[in-house]
Amino acid sequence: MRRTRILTAVLALAAGLLAGSPPVVAAERAEKSVAVAADTYTWKNARIDGGGFVPGIVFNRKERDLAYARTDIGGAYRWVESSQTWTPLLDSVGWDDWGHTGVVSLASDPVDPNKVYVAAGTYTNSWDPGNGAILRSSDRGASWQKAHLPFKLGGNMPGRGMGERLAVDPNRNSVLYLGAPSGKGLWRSTDAGVTWSQVTNFPNVGNYVADPSDTSGYSSDNQGIVWVTFDESTGTSGNATRTLYVGVADKDNAVYRSTDAGATWSRLAGQPTGHLAHKGVLDTANGHLYLSYSDKGGPYDGGKGQLWRYATATGTWTDISPVAEADTHYGFSGLTVDRQDPGTVMATAYSSWWPDTQIFRSTDSGATWTRAWDYTSYPNRANRYTMDVSSSPWLTWGANPSPPEQTPKLGWMTEALEIDPFDSNRMMYGTGATIYGTENLGNWDSGSQFTIRPMVRGLEETAVNDLASPPSGAPLLSALGDIGGFRHTDLTKVPSMMFTQPNFTTTTSLDFAESNPNTVVRVGNLDSGPHIAFSTDNGANWFAGTDPSGVSGGGTVAAASDGGRFVWSPEGTGVRYTTGFGTTWSASSGIPSGAIVESDRVDPRTFYGFKSGKFYVSTDGGATFTASNATGLPSGDSIRFKALPGVKGDVWLAGGATDGAYGLWHSTDGGATWTKLSGVEQADTIGFGKAATGASYQTLYTSAKIGGVRGIFRSTDKGATWTRINDDAHRWGWTGAAITGDPRVYGRVYIATNGRGVIYGDSSDTGGGGGGTDPDPEPEPTGPCAVTYKITNEWSGGFQADVRLSNTGASAWTGWSLGWTFPGGQRISQIWNAAHTQTGSAVTARNIGWNGTVAAGASVGFGFTGSWSGTNGKPTAFKLGDQSCAVT
Repeated sequence: MRRTRILTAVLALAAGLLAGSPPVVAAERAEKSVAVAADTYTWKNARIDGGGFVPGIVFNRKERDLAYARTDIGGAYRWVESSQTWTPLLDSVGWDDWGHTGVVSLASDPVDPNKVYVAAGTYTNSWDPGNGAILRSSDRGASWQKAHLPFKLGGNMPGRGMGERLAVDPNRNSVLYLGAPSGKGLWRSTDAGVTWSQVTNFPNVGNYVADPSDTSGYSSDNQGIVWVTFDESTGTSGNATRTLYVGVADKDNAVYRSTDAGATWSRLAGQPTGHLAHKGVLDTANGHLYLSYSDKGGPYDGGKGQLWRYATATGTWTDISPVAEADTHYGFSGLTVDRQDPGTVMATAYSSWWPDTQIFRSTDSGATWTRAWDYTSYPNRANRYTMDVSSSPWLTWGANPSPPEQTPKLGWMTEALEIDPFDSNRMMYGTGATIYGTENLGNWDSGSQFTIRPMVRGLEETAVNDLASPPSGAPLLSALGDIGGFRHTDLTKVPSMMFTQPNFTTTTSLDFAESNPNTVVRVGNLDSGPHIAFSTDNGANWFAGTDPSGVSGGGTVAAASDGGRFVWSPEGTGVRYTTGFGTTWSASSGIPSGAIVESDRVDPRTFYGFKSGKFYVSTDGGATFTASNATGLPSGDSIRFKALPGVKGDVWLAGGATDGAYGLWHSTDGGATWTKLSGVEQADTIGFGKAATGASYQTLYTSAKIGGVRGIFRSTDKGATWTRINDDAHRWGWTGAAITGDPRVYGRVYIATNGRGVIYGDSSDTGGGGGGTDPDPEPEPTGPCAVTYKITNEWSGGFQADVRLSNTGASAWTGWSLGWTFPGGQRISQIWNAAHTQTGSAVTARNIGWNGTVAAGASVGFGFTGSWSGTNGKPTAFKLGDQSCAVT
């Protein structure tokens, strides 16, 4: 988890449960309707639970049990108290704005709990081509509006654990502040986030960079303004708060204050120097501003640190560090005050990697401290806590450490730490792999142990590099960044352990033998040790192979269809092949280093490769390759290709770039010749799944642009027609790494995301309907129908609902219009996957072009958010045109 997770597509450019309908980003861009049919899918995560860095947890200070989490590349989440899970809020972010899945800050409105704001953007350097944005929601993230910023934001940049950079005035909630990176300064909105302008008189834009010598702009970016804290005691309701504090990435001038609502600013006198203030948390009851300091910006680095307390009334500074700086090998970051007992404050040693992180607690405003664990006699430890990771057993990493290390660890990169403002017993903290929490924190002070458990279900934050769905054995094998990968025998359950023996920090590629799926190979990155591993039991157990000389990274790997040999294209050296399990390797000739390699799924001696516009073929088990004479393929290396199971020489290739060849190609002669599919404008992945009923060819899946629309598409007729199977509420940013269907379940597809884990979808079209064009939806049909109306979320004055309309007749619909009357005067505020009109309580919802075709026996779904007062009863009658529908 030390490694920075960087989007795979960026490198090319530079060289839960999700059933129902998550939120939609409003007016993100105009899209023309896609001239293909649509199918209704249910989307879920293959459960891993966590898997990435959670740099921020935010509790609302007005409403109990309302909390949010932000991730560095995987969006934002809202806590659902009833189920003790997290629900994703940014799945509607699309391909073109993939950078807005990175969240550098989040603010929950302390006056109106329905409002929440997100500062979105992944990189401040060239890796992210788009500027940042402020997303604002008045329904707790169920729907969003966007304010574009004139600069970039860095949810996955150094310093991302500091904060919060975005803050709402607790007295006048139309006023917000944003601390910007890259020397862009402090920004303010006075209209609830709709428009923003720079606070031009703020005196310091920051100067700290992690590594000035980094020419990529990643570590050499100025980390800028890093937190904003209001003193709510200096304002009255409806009037701007007078005093606020701002943290700046400047070791000599880290904290500034305004006492006139931002009109003027001054450096806080007497402040400590030589460190960065990661957090500034105010206890207004006692008049204390607490600050956690580190010598580095984090989240990985930090060797020295201090904690300080500033008395807001007198200006007195007190060093309250629980450990003398000379004895630290870490910085402090995580910082929280118990709002029920403000003299209680806690902090984390965020960058203590060995033997563990440390959590400190004081009940006397920092005068004295206790620790989560202490040494008894070195190396033995006494813990104030117990850990129960039975819900996510992989958090032990399969380790068997020697004292003083333990498994599972308390964590690392622990920059997010929050005590529930309504419950002193509940605390949550983020790590590089999960969210941990406790609900009996008070035991800390009573001398008994408190229990720490993962509190992360529903939050899925893995970056996915490759996917495989074998015809037998486990339905899903995954190659992941940071935590290696998993063998899913049950998609609804967390696997007991990631791939081990060896544990790759990142798995870059995996494959199985098509006719012998028990034989599996994976390659990946590791600081020291082998970069290849094999399994003979379908990925349940592994053993390491032997690296050829010069290997520095995983690259790509291919298994022969019978499992008798392997071709490997690692980083650092040329393509190699082996018989058996890689005890010795021989150089492949005729193919350049860095080529992407795959195997024919029928002939065990045929392998394929691609590099810089050229396709290569080997018919002697990888010993020699010959370049195909085919032309017109993408000139770069941003491609994915796969051979079809069951048919020798049947190969599909997706990829390209907007400044050259881009799309989907098909070869039936082993790559000698290719045909470009004319209807596919862009394509980035290709995968195969079980054929539809009556179809003679396996189902195709792709992440592509077809008919002017970016989405996930399916074809049951060899690419002649396509069905868009996702919708604007389910886009998941960038989905260009991998896709595969399930060879055993028609319609099931597995999608790789960059930070939202493995998404899988199941079709309502269980019989296997095909593609086809989407005719004009006139005349509108009537006929047997059934409706399910489900309220999926409800809060004071607002709610979210999902509607499923099923065609229970014998004929397909080519357009639909569903009407109902709200019983309580509810009004729709935002709708997705449908258009609507509303007059009084009467509502009509209509298809939106691409989802007008509904086969007999199939269904279509849409969702909306709305307002209510008094009661929020469900409609009792629905009509499809003039035909009454059954209500289920």
